[in-house]
Amino acid sequence: MSPTSVIMNLLWLFFGGWTTALSWFASAFFMLISIVGIPWARAAFNIGLLNFWPFGSEVVNRKKLSGSDIGTGGLGTIGNILWFIFCGWWLALIHLFWSVLLGITIIGIPFAIQHFKLAGISIAPIGKSIVFK
Repeated sequence: MSPTSVIMNLLWLFFGGWTTALSWFASAFFMLISIVGIPWARAAFNIGLLNFWPFGSEVVNRKKLSGSDIGTGGLGTIGNILWFIFCGWWLALIHLFWSVLLGITIIGIPFAIQHFKLAGISIAPIGKSIVFK
């Protein structure tokens, strides 16, 4: 990982990234213990990982990374549809809002790009993995 990515990630964490990451990890935990939310817990954990260290990381389709599994097939599609209906669209809108707001300033453009990446995974996170470069 490049020194620039490390510095940008540390700035991201210092200015609030740690709060959103911990929120997603807590959400994943509550999804796990609710039993009903187990299919979405891994997706929430992945979003938490991306919120924790967004610079130098990439969202990759898990099917390309490790082959087919239950989250990359038809059940994953159904899970993503339910996710989108109940929370994905407004989570993506929040990240798009911050992306536009940060993109207005020159210094905020790198952070705007990361919020845009978070908006993408917020729409349909099931069947995705986070790869750190």
